[in-house]
Amino acid sequence: MPLADILPSRLGFGAAPLGNMFRAIPEDEALATVEAAWRAGIRYYDTAPFYGAGLAESRLGEALAGKPRDDYVISTKVGRVILDEMEDVAARDQGEKSGVFAHGRANKVVNDYGYDATLRSIEGSLERLRTDRIEIAFVHDLARDFWGDQWIARFEEARTGAFRALDRLRDEGVIKAWGLGVNLVEPIETILDLQEPRPDCFLLAGRYTLLDHARALQRVMPAVAGRGLGIVVGGPYSSGALVGGPNFEYAPASPELLDRVARIRAIADRHGVSMKAAGLHFALANPAVAAVIPGASRPDRIAEDQAAARETVPPSFWHDLRAAGLVDPAAPLPG
Repeated sequence: MPLADILPSRLGFGAAPLGNMFRAIPEDEALATVEAAWRAGIRYYDTAPFYGAGLAESRLGEALAGKPRDDYVISTKVGRVILDEMEDVAARDQGEKSGVFAHGRANKVVNDYGYDATLRSIEGSLERLRTDRIEIAFVHDLARDFWGDQWIARFEEARTGAFRALDRLRDEGVIKAWGLGVNLVEPIETILDLQEPRPDCFLLAGRYTLLDHARALQRVMPAVAGRGLGIVVGGPYSSGALVGGPNFEYAPASPELLDRVARIRAIADRHGVSMKAAGLHFALANPAVAAVIPGASRPDRIAEDQAAARETVPPSFWHDLRAAGLVDPAAPLPG
């Protein structure tokens, strides 16, 4: 089923912060954030077992409990099984994401892209989310940023395991769609070259933003659109760097990147455009993009995202960005 036919809108909610991403978020604040998203009309929620070792899924499940299940769409991820057994959170080897969920739960996280583990992962997610179904399953972090030189071996494990399990579940109607949820474009390129798996969609985080989009634009966006598939863009604000935060890709932003942000902001200020609006509208202008899912951990962030999505951005802003060399010449622009 085409991704655009599954998703209720083009602006969703990225639930990674609910897993205590970078900080310990009070329970009432987390639940109030989801409630604010619901009141704002957001009906697409993306989460994963990895986010706080099940914490984000549990919080999302609690917040959505009692809401009409037919009124919203959930995507979650496979590749990790969360156990009742506890472990030392600080000792986890999570590639470039090490420490991101240091404030999450201490439940043991088992990395496993096998067939049976995929089914167990979904069962665990359904329990934590308090639901009888999920609409979309993404195979999580099959990329070099998490696995280093082992990523190809892990991809092969998923090819003979998770991919086949998700193909079966989709064909049986248990899920509506599946794909990869990654931070790098290479896994998407790889799976598009294969004949056996039949993914429907992808979640690409951080790689199609105002600050970093050239590689995705060249390597995957046209191929995805040409096959009638769809992409959910995660991290449209580049880990906060685009909107004034200090981090990019889970680490302090480089001086070069901060200079790029400053140059974009100067043009945005001249045109009266907010940086959030610039980021959201840029991503949504690509025909391969079905939705954008900024993350939020405070209720007021939801109102900001909604206002940014509704904001009118003049064509002259995009013209000036392109003239300044701040967007790729081939990037589709709004209007």
